[in-house]
Amino acid sequence: MVNDRSPLGFLIAALGAAVLAISVFMPWYGVTITASGVASAQQELATVAQQYGNPTFQTSANQVGAEFNSLAGRQLTTVTAHQAVKDVSRMLLLLAGLSLLASLLRLAGFSGLEGGGGSIAVAGSLAVLLVLYRMLSPPGGATDLVSLSLSWGSWLALLSAAAIVAGGILAASTPTRRNPAPSY
Repeated sequence: MVNDRSPLGFLIAALGAAVLAISVFMPWYGVTITASGVASAQQELATVAQQYGNPTFQTSANQVGAEFNSLAGRQLTTVTAHQAVKDVSRMLLLLAGLSLLASLLRLAGFSGLEGGGGSIAVAGSLAVLLVLYRMLSPPGGATDLVSLSLSWGSWLALLSAAAIVAGGILAASTPTRRNPAPSY
């Protein structure tokens, strides 16, 4: 007798795992320069201009430094999880790969995996915890020159990790159907 679980849960988990792997390379954090960062940059530019420049260079440096105020509070760039949190991104890629492989094997009919949906849900739960950790505790030490804000990639990672969990739970909770023995 062959166990036949509903493929919907494994399909959801596989799609979630693929999106999780992609989301590691999407923008997770926005980098914004703070007012004290602008003031520090202006101070450094003025110091360099005074120390190394002639009066023309000093005048130009003061004009450029005055334009720095427009940068305060603006997002300058974004940073991916792969750039900012290399160890966590590797773990997320590993969990996504394992979940994707296990889901695809179960969808293909390979029944040699023990626990199928339950183990996929556990891998997804670990991914959710890692993503939440990096959302609540962004990388980098406390600095008042720049600030990090969450970007859409981190939310995509959280949703896709939750999809892995939901797919694993759905696959594990689907009642097992047994095919009747062939009659001869």
